[in-house]
Amino acid sequence: MLGVVCATQAACSGGKEVSAPSGATSPTHSVNAEARPAPVAPVDDPAQKTPLVVFLGDSISAGLDVAAEDAFPAQLQRKLATTEAAFRLVNAGVSGDTTAGGLRRLDWLLAQKPAVVVVELGANDGLRGGPHAEIERNLREILAKVRAGGAAPLLLGMRLPPSYGPDYEAGFEALYVRLAEELRVAFVPYFMAGVAGVPERNQPDGLHPTPQGHTRLADNVAPALRALLTAPRAP
Repeated sequence: MLGVVCATQAACSGGKEVSAPSGATSPTHSVNAEARPAPVAPVDDPAQKTPLVVFLGDSISAGLDVAAEDAFPAQLQRKLATTEAAFRLVNAGVSGDTTAGGLRRLDWLLAQKPAVVVVELGANDGLRGGPHAEIERNLREILAKVRAGGAAPLLLGMRLPPSYGPDYEAGFEALYVRLAEELRVAFVPYFMAGVAGVPERNQPDGLHPTPQGHTRLADNVAPALRALLTAPRAP
């Protein structure tokens, strides 16, 4: 997600690095640096008994301009490491990515057999003025493919700046709510709460979270992720 969303609404630990698939990036919005994938590094777990969580996202998941261990996916992993919701992590955040880019990357990620896929995409589409119908269609397909691949989706809701106009902003926010309700997926309605527009939780650019901002994001997402990871699984 582009940092403009951070200012208005609002990676990984241990293990061997795995390269992202070719064609994984999308052109960035003007406020972002060159699109680049975050490190994709599952935590070493020889027994493969701990569930795998994939974060399919943009610059916020990628932890733009903070250390990989400070990005909120890695902080979430540490937060839950000593609980019944411990998990292995693949941070598939790509700075500047869109819903279309995430959809193109999804099959490669599902091949790793995750238990949960956290979907943090759409802000870059919105900041470029993309049609709501296209954003919703891409997200709907992502969520359906995640389920078909045997994983549980967790959708992170987003908001846009009011400068895009009340109708466009309201329609953008509403499409996440609609998808969550229609598809009955786990949902964090406003995952940037407490970070967007809070200067001390954003970097000097005012756009991307500091490590402390990422800590708040981890706190925002933790309850929903914990619930998914501790829910009974089908044999």
